[in-house]
Amino acid sequence: MINHILAPHAGAPFDEKVRIYNEITQELYAFLGLKHPALHTTLVPADSVQGNDYNPNKVAPPELELLKLSIRKDGLTMPVVVAGGKEEGSWVVVDGFHRTAICAGTKDIRESLKGYLPVTQLDKSLEDRVTATVRHNMARGTHQIALTARLVALLKKHNWSNERIGKELGMDADEVLRLKQISGLAEAFANKQFSKAWE
Repeated sequence: MINHILAPHAGAPFDEKVRIYNEITQELYAFLGLKHPALHTTLVPADSVQGNDYNPNKVAPPELELLKLSIRKDGLTMPVVVAGGKEEGSWVVVDGFHRTAICAGTKDIRESLKGYLPVTQLDKSLEDRVTATVRHNMARGTHQIALTARLVALLKKHNWSNERIGKELGMDADEVLRLKQISGLAEAFANKQFSKAWE
């Protein structure tokens, strides 16, 4: 159907093919009218995607090697979720830090993607990016408790209520309290009301 558009560009440099691909996917995304980021995947230079400084998801070396093997054998099957960086043309990882590191830093995988990375974009504030990262990690069952507690403290500093934190992170009030106890964040939670379910 769109072959008549693509055929004249068959011999174009790869960067030009990327530009055309991104333009077409943008138009298709708008055409569908469904507002799910997975339906709007674009290619960006891998070096323009940076890790965030709050990701509590850690992968042990054997699992990291397995991820490399998976990408080599099966290809990259999931785009990286990003949000706009501070500078034009820069992106911050919301989900996919380890995929980003492997695709940017492993020579054969980087070459297989010609230095690009498929991404889906979220237009979110910093605290909403943090909660999106937590939700992605928790949905996979890989989230470190101590680091999650630090994220709760960060959200508290942004004046989020305990109720909002619980709702956005899928936790009840007692879980929020336990994170406070684990991390020793008594000051951040001083004079706050918590569930009395334990009484």
